[in-house]
Amino acid sequence: MKFIKKIFKNSRSNEDGIFFAKMEQILGFKPTNILFYQKAFTHRSSNRVDNQGNPMNYERLEFLGDAMLGSVIAAHLYNQVPTGDEGYLTKMRSKIVSREHLNELGRDLNLIDFVESKVPVQHFGENIHGNIFEALVGAIFLDRGYDFCEKFIQKKVIIPYVDIAKLEGKVISYKSLLIEWCQKEKKSFYFEIFDDNGNDGQKYFGVKLYIDKKIISKARATSKKKAEEKASQRAYFALKEKMNAKKS
Repeated sequence: MKFIKKIFKNSRSNEDGIFFAKMEQILGFKPTNILFYQKAFTHRSSNRVDNQGNPMNYERLEFLGDAMLGSVIAAHLYNQVPTGDEGYLTKMRSKIVSREHLNELGRDLNLIDFVESKVPVQHFGENIHGNIFEALVGAIFLDRGYDFCEKFIQKKVIIPYVDIAKLEGKVISYKSLLIEWCQKEKKSFYFEIFDDNGNDGQKYFGVKLYIDKKIISKARATSKKKAEEKASQRAYFALKEKMNAKKS
């Protein structure tokens, strides 16, 4: 964290400091108000406040960035897929701005390296990468406006990652897919959840997925939601032929 503090210290005293240079490299343009970007990388554990006493961290920028991403991606899909109805466009947008995808974007840009926090990096959850990416988008909007924000999303998200043909076949949630199939086929299903603590001190949750009172798959993860999704994914691949046969 000493290196990160040095970055922030230099950037406050000199606009051409390390942090400013790093942001210019990531953004592809010069920031005009570096404070927006400093805020985008400030974790709530820092307990920083602005001149009015308001909390200074990335959470509100994350909200703004999420809205900007949704807006730009929606416009792109609307223009690129003129035959897509509302349901199709909504589903495709969800695939592009999924938490998994946003985390990937944040990791690719190594954004976590710039986070100012009193919490050790290894204690951050996986979603920190996507949260910071959204906050960065929000900072761009406040600093340079909609056009710069749209260009950044085009360059960093749409051009390298958005392949409509591939996205059409991408599964957002195996759990939702499996539940939909079970309901359609009138099959009973439920998840049995139990604590499954490992030797490393990390709390885990174990899941057994039952379909028609038979155990189809098992999984464990650090949250109930992740464990259910993992068990659903395994069940999907175990039942894939049956599920696809019904589709055709």
